[in-house]
Amino acid sequence: MKPKLSLITLALAGVASVLHCISFYTSVEIPDVFLTASRMLVWIGFTVYAFRKKSLTTWILVSMIYGTEIGLHFPTFAQNLQILSKIFLRLIKTVIAPILFSTLVVGIAGHSDIRQVGRMGWKSLLYFEVVTTLALVIGVVAINLTGAGRGIELPAGYDQELPETKPQTWVDMILHIFPENIVKSMFYGDVLPIVVFSVLFGISLALVREERRKPMLDFSESLAETMFKFTRIIMYFAPVGVGAAIAVTVGHLGIGVLASLIKLLMTLYGALVVFILGVLLPIALVVKVPIRKFVKAIAEPASIAFATTASEAALPKALENMQKLGVPGKIASFVLPTGYTFNLDGSTLYLSLASIFTAQAAGIELSFGEQALMVFTLMLTSKGIAGVPRASLVILLGTAASFGLPLWPIMAILGIDELMDMARTAVNLIGNCLATVVVARWEGEFVEAPDDVNYN
Repeated sequence: MKPKLSLITLALAGVASVLHCISFYTSVEIPDVFLTASRMLVWIGFTVYAFRKKSLTTWILVSMIYGTEIGLHFPTFAQNLQILSKIFLRLIKTVIAPILFSTLVVGIAGHSDIRQVGRMGWKSLLYFEVVTTLALVIGVVAINLTGAGRGIELPAGYDQELPETKPQTWVDMILHIFPENIVKSMFYGDVLPIVVFSVLFGISLALVREERRKPMLDFSESLAETMFKFTRIIMYFAPVGVGAAIAVTVGHLGIGVLASLIKLLMTLYGALVVFILGVLLPIALVVKVPIRKFVKAIAEPASIAFATTASEAALPKALENMQKLGVPGKIASFVLPTGYTFNLDGSTLYLSLASIFTAQAAGIELSFGEQALMVFTLMLTSKGIAGVPRASLVILLGTAASFGLPLWPIMAILGIDELMDMARTAVNLIGNCLATVVVARWEGEFVEAPDDVNYN
């Protein structure tokens, strides 16, 4: 029954899409009642399928459809739903610090292998550097092939002032890694300082006598297990929070901006697909990642990251699912948060693409050498992206200023930045989840999970 129902639902979705395309792109007038009815049938089909599937991931995807519909047809009402997405994000942020602290402490002090921390560090950084460089190159190639910036004009009605940003020096970026106050870092949700504190705490605990170490280890193990149960409870609210986030985004943007910048948006999405299939998939095959199980493990975290445009929203579930997949907790808890600073594949690809787009929109043709220099610059500046408010914008503005590019094309990019942010955040999450498996394989500690593991 389930396969038949899914096929019927997909067929209904296909019919609805064709009707809407005919109505939008041709002179044929289709009554609104038919268009609405076709969408309602799709709604019903997906809802029934979700009830039968009994999967949280399925409900999240269905809620994204509901959110899109609400945002398109009730944009004013959709903005009132922002409180639901904010509640979800706040609940998620409460578990990040306890989970990172407890799992890292147990992983390091529980095994007393101090040297492994150093090995994981340099292996992770080497992998991050190679993969993000490939992402930068793919972004440059993609925008040069499509020329999405040529002939672009700033959409009418846009604010002529860019949001205020504070440039960060390399000193600021390095200092941000090290916590001056761990409570302050937890309060602001600064992931990397929490990781650094937890690693040092775990190493210190490993040096303590056994009888003194055991109470803290027991506490950390209990805390980790409790917070994963806490995460499972919060995830029941995920469809509501995710649907609300999509509704707010679609209601805020509307269709006009998307139509004027569709070529740029499609270039980014296409480049990200090429990156996944041309870089991440070959890496997964070489490292012998169980692809089918990996896709199941990342489906829910990636959909949350896509809808909320917040990597931290998906972090607790990603940590849990990577451990279910077979990655030791000490590796997943170290690599995933570290990757949020040094391995933002989607964001680095976006930065190279957006920088060339800015030059194209301004009618400035950059030579191969200038583009290569831009890529090299982004290799360095993008590594501090996680510790900067409005990170991508800061790096993009700095790159434009360094190469003498005008700022007005960046205002056009900001028009669809939320839609672009969805895709790059999801790819960031997928890339970092894969990195945990790669490092675990590298360490010889990956133990593939059985087929019947439930990742929901």
